[in-house]
Amino acid sequence: MIVTPEELRAIREQAIAEYPHEACGVVVTRGAERRLVRCRNAQNDLHAKDPARNPRDARTAYSIDPADLLRIGRLEGEGFAVAVIYHSHVDAGAYFSDTDKRQALIGGEPAYPGAAYLVTSVVGGRAESVTAFRWDATRRDFLPVDLEASEPSSGRRAT
Repeated sequence: MIVTPEELRAIREQAIAEYPHEACGVVVTRGAERRLVRCRNAQNDLHAKDPARNPRDARTAYSIDPADLLRIGRLEGEGFAVAVIYHSHVDAGAYFSDTDKRQALIGGEPAYPGAAYLVTSVVGGRAESVTAFRWDATRRDFLPVDLEASEPSSGRRAT
């Protein structure tokens, strides 16, 4: 299981509430304990501060607010691990974009190799679908996985 039904519902609700901007957050785990950490998308701040360097706004990109990154880091210091990183796509499909891949990699390797990445498609303010992806070391790419499974699969989507 990648996310619980309650977590999936919360992720979809956040994506709808933050439309027409991308929503973002993580799920951290420590043993059987799970915490969904809603994060603020700071992309509009980055765009306003330096549009040449950050040409995309929060409608087409996300950047987790530094305060939220610190909060996640503190949780990792308490023994939690990042299990899921999620964001939404506005008026677009639930796919793992080239930008998503670039942001998930550091030096060609995944920053969180064990984490699943969830993308929620929100079209016209309605959550259309959610797709999960995991790093496949053999293929050196992020592949779709079933939300109930942990291995790459045919890419079954939640609707």
